[in-house]
Amino acid sequence: MMTKPDYVSAEEFDEIFQSVSNWGRWGADDEKGTLNYITPETVQKAASFVKSGRTVSLAIPINKVAGPDNPHPALHYITHNHDIDIPQGEPHFVLDFLASECHGDCHSHMDALCHVSYRGRLYNDRPVSSVTSRGPEIYDITTYAHSIVGRGVLLDIPRLRKVKWLEPGEAVTAEELEAAEKAQGVRLGEGDIFLFRTGHHRRRLELGAWDNGYEGDGKAGLHVDALPWLHERKAAVFLPDGDGETVPCNVEGMAYPVHPLQITAMGMICADSLQFEELVKVCEEEKRWEFMTVVSPLRLPGGTGSLINPVAIF
Repeated sequence: MMTKPDYVSAEEFDEIFQSVSNWGRWGADDEKGTLNYITPETVQKAASFVKSGRTVSLAIPINKVAGPDNPHPALHYITHNHDIDIPQGEPHFVLDFLASECHGDCHSHMDALCHVSYRGRLYNDRPVSSVTSRGPEIYDITTYAHSIVGRGVLLDIPRLRKVKWLEPGEAVTAEELEAAEKAQGVRLGEGDIFLFRTGHHRRRLELGAWDNGYEGDGKAGLHVDALPWLHERKAAVFLPDGDGETVPCNVEGMAYPVHPLQITAMGMICADSLQFEELVKVCEEEKRWEFMTVVSPLRLPGGTGSLINPVAIF
């Protein structure tokens, strides 16, 4: 089954933007966005899904090799090895240094709400002038410093379609998300963490890296009609195995329409570039697609994003 995204005009996109907007929902000074849906009660509920104690990482290994989807690889090297003596004697140490972009297709990361603007505005109608070369005055990644914990729900679209992965350019509609819920016996609800699988990482593992932007083959992602569905369900967090975008895009005058709808309009907590290949095996073995999920970004003042290693707990 191939689902190409239907054309959406700029006017229709603006109507969708307004329909999913959470501006003012939690007050004019709100900086948490959909994090407001996560409460002590939802965290306690998430903990009730821990039965076997199995844990699974949802991150891809930090990529230190340049490629068509990784133009700015992470820089990592040893700064001090065990063969270097210290005046005080034992013990000896090995130390290393890591430098990486906080965003990109080969770095599992979380976006801060300052990361995306639309028509000169950030989430909750704040001006883009709130962000300068010195960093953001508001909405930096430290908003999430105390971790994000909730009930994770995986919707596995390749499993639904009985394919290894979705091909570049394919879109996933709200109707298909509901079909995946029915097939897996789960339902995404208020305060949940939505894990969206297209098989992006499995395709990369089997076929190799590819240029998934507009100069290349593109990538699979959400259909724009799925965003009102996410808004209605009051999902708190979006964790995709790509970045959730369908490339090439189907919206007039837009390169990446999903990000502004989620981050700018909804104030949704979003991550990019995860992998669920280990997770799907555990879900099949455990015979369930819901579990506790913990996402912890770095406590980086002024950060527009952060590398993450989310963990699913069964």
